[in-house]
Amino acid sequence: MEPRSILVTGGNRGIGRAIAEAFIAQGDKVAVTSRNGDAPEGALAVAADMTDAASINEAFTQVEAAHGPVEVLVANAGITKDTLLLRMSEDDFTSVLDTNLAGPFRCVSRAAKGMIRLKRGRIVLISSVVGLYGSPGQINYSSSKAGLVGMARSISRELGARNITANVVAPGFVRTDMTDVLPDDTKQGYLATIPARRFAEPSEIADVVTFIASPSAGYITGAVIPVDGGLGMGH
Repeated sequence: MEPRSILVTGGNRGIGRAIAEAFIAQGDKVAVTSRNGDAPEGALAVAADMTDAASINEAFTQVEAAHGPVEVLVANAGITKDTLLLRMSEDDFTSVLDTNLAGPFRCVSRAAKGMIRLKRGRIVLISSVVGLYGSPGQINYSSSKAGLVGMARSISRELGARNITANVVAPGFVRTDMTDVLPDDTKQGYLATIPARRFAEPSEIADVVTFIASPSAGYITGAVIPVDGGLGMGH
């Protein structure tokens, strides 16, 4: 397979970095959005503010100049502002949706132009088990992640005939720097709810993303693929 132009938002750390590294290992031309300019070795770092359409447009312009039109978009960038409903401000809610839901919309709408001209494309939206399962203190985050399901399915119906797929990958608990520093009793409480009795490795999320973006997955679109050790099954 010829190297493809890949863009991973939030690809400088955690799950996004593992996804970028997996595409690099395949020989693809990878760009990542990064606030601090950090990027995996072999990736192009571009600045982008997910809440600013002009910033996103400029990032795509830079990627296109370096690697050609984006053929695979992985919308991974996101934020959290966790707090219980009665303490959640309107800004806590709207700012998370602006980044986590409107941000992917801005990226997809920009990427789709090039994909339509190419007559092919893969869009992968990184959601979360809590998007369908729910989580106390995360009404804003879970709402934003649930919205990605409707987005992917609507994109699939609009662009499916143009050889463009749109799918959702929904990770559960993943072993990252954030989970590594949790107290042991907190970790055990989380693990008790996961049938697999362990956290995922970032590479396990990346493996699913690279598959769903591959030619082998050309007839899969509008799907929600959980990678959560069974935590959210049935939801």
